[in-house]
Amino acid sequence: MTDSSRASIRPADAAGTAAAARVLARGGLVALPTETVYGLAARADSDDAVAAIYRAKGRPDFNPLIVHVADLDAAAALAVFDARAMRLAAAFWPGPLTLVLPRREDAALAAAVTAGLPTVALRCPAHPVMRAVLAATGLPLAAPSANRSGAVSPTQAAHVAASLGGAVDLILDGGACAAGIESTIVALRSGGGWHMLRPGPVTQAQLAALLGEPAGSAPAGIEAPGQLASHYAPGKPMRLDAALAAADEFHIGFGAVAGAVTLSARGDLAEAAARLYAVLHLAAAAPQPRIAVAPIPTTGIGAALNDRLHRAAA
Repeated sequence: MTDSSRASIRPADAAGTAAAARVLARGGLVALPTETVYGLAARADSDDAVAAIYRAKGRPDFNPLIVHVADLDAAAALAVFDARAMRLAAAFWPGPLTLVLPRREDAALAAAVTAGLPTVALRCPAHPVMRAVLAATGLPLAAPSANRSGAVSPTQAAHVAASLGGAVDLILDGGACAAGIESTIVALRSGGGWHMLRPGPVTQAQLAALLGEPAGSAPAGIEAPGQLASHYAPGKPMRLDAALAAADEFHIGFGAVAGAVTLSARGDLAEAAARLYAVLHLAAAAPQPRIAVAPIPTTGIGAALNDRLHRAAA
């Protein structure tokens, strides 16, 4: 179990940002907020720093990382952007969209970032704290979710401290994350096709409006984070689409189903996404040995919510 008492938590103010930049420059690990979830950041050009991410998370080495960049110019130094990628970046960056693109041969990235793949996953985040740290370091930052691999993702600084504790050098506390679920990941294929590898805040309909319909099912294999069958797990058996709960189940509600705690009493999918991981942390800490979750619509961002819940229940 991680010793959370050793975690250094600082406010995400100017002094905290400067301290984070110093830690990252020397190859350390910093947990900090993005608009999606808290990320565990390290400089993406250092083999040792990236290896520290994998060690801290207990992450399998075949699972690649997302590289966060300050702007399109920084991204274009690492990957090949075609007209479709440029359209997506113009529409959704900064924001919660990750692009899987061909890696440039001269990209200054640690080999482990891409897990041996010829592609790299890139995102330009919108959160002011992450953007300030990117600007202060002048570096691309690899930053998966700041939690033990496979566990519930963190949307508050306290979640990071409880999960990783002393394995991280510094935690910047920027409050709760607004979107609450990880970025949408889209892979652009040669020949014009594309696949959504992970649903998220940017919906398939929004992508299709710019790219046309996707090219059927994505190929088997891990190309990006969030594709493992079991992920985001609260450590208890979880039953989905449950309008009623048994006595030994902690009930997570939605809409008309109140539950012990609700994702959104109004049935608002964006609110439910923002609250999902915080509620799963509550469920993990509850005395009941099992979890039941009310039905969640699959429209819009509901597709991403159901993706996370099905992987958490796997």
